[in-house]
Amino acid sequence: MAKTVTRADLTESVYRSIGLSRNESSDLVESVLEEICACLEAGEDVKLSSFGTFSVQSKRQRVGRNPKTGVEAVITPRRVLSFRPSHILKDRVDNA
Repeated sequence: MAKTVTRADLTESVYRSIGLSRNESSDLVESVLEEICACLEAGEDVKLSSFGTFSVQSKRQRVGRNPKTGVEAVITPRRVLSFRPSHILKDRVDNA
């Protein structure tokens, strides 16, 4: 089973790679994630070169169906987050 990468793992990686203190590394990771979240909340796309693009898409209201019971229900309008990986990331994953 694949391991899940956590904020602590990212912080540790920054600590080992850059040499900042653990607290500074944690603050850096938190700042980057907070900036990404703020941009997405504002409806902006976030493009990370050689990684991919995060974007927010608006979904309209629609009628859905409970697959178990077949009962129709209204699905309210909402905003959803999508990620489109770059071709570089796709190639790295395919060749791993």
